[in-house]
Amino acid sequence: MTAALYFFLASQLVHFRSFKGDFYKMDFIEFDAFLNTVAADNHLSDILDQDKSKKLYFLMTHMLEVNKSMNLTSIKDERDVVVRHFIDSLTVAAFLPQNAKILDVGCGAGFPCLPLGVCRPDLTIVALDSTEKRIKYVRDTANTLEIPHFTAIAARAEELAQDTSHRAAYDIVTARAVAALPVLSELCLPFVRRGGRFIAMKAKRGMDELAAAKSGIVKLGGEVTSVNGLEIVARGESDERLLIEITKTGDTPAQYPRAYAKILKRPL
Repeated sequence: MTAALYFFLASQLVHFRSFKGDFYKMDFIEFDAFLNTVAADNHLSDILDQDKSKKLYFLMTHMLEVNKSMNLTSIKDERDVVVRHFIDSLTVAAFLPQNAKILDVGCGAGFPCLPLGVCRPDLTIVALDSTEKRIKYVRDTANTLEIPHFTAIAARAEELAQDTSHRAAYDIVTARAVAALPVLSELCLPFVRRGGRFIAMKAKRGMDELAAAKSGIVKLGGEVTSVNGLEIVARGESDERLLIEITKTGDTPAQYPRAYAKILKRPL
């Protein structure tokens, strides 16, 4: 455990309540109890333990602190961070094979890649975002959390997909809250190897996006093989989610992905 993470956690493993800035600070005991309750309600207990809970607590507190000076997330309530960032990110964990090589496209503040890295250390994860400041934050945070096999790259997806070391190189590509599926498919499928999968993490409206994306998915060498409906349950409420699995059955033609402006103007 890095010195920074050790001393942070040591300072938090007491039961206290305090105000910091303009939000209420949940102590570790409260966080751990809430996280484990929500994880159990969503069938995720098997990928959590005390050490992972400590790391997720650091991730939450660190993100909210950095968020005061950098636009990482609009979610500032700690319980909402647990549900809408951590639990939502971890819903994809059961769909990832052991020791898979993962690319997280448009990772933003590190979701789903950072919670996955904490809870699934067997994975090799590459986090991709076009914003250098966010990638530096994700990289530094992953290093502090000692997430193994984790790389963070600042680049545009449509450009990196032409790099032979990344094109058709990944077992799984994930994307969460990045773009509509017709756009997202062109950005993500070129990275997937034959037999691998692109998993789009969507809200309920993802079904409408899927209808618009189907012909383009075929052109890109993909086939929709599963649409998994999920409910994230927390605090007596539920929120519907979709995990859309697209298997790579053929090679993506060399002309794809196009420039981002062209993808937006005329989706496949």
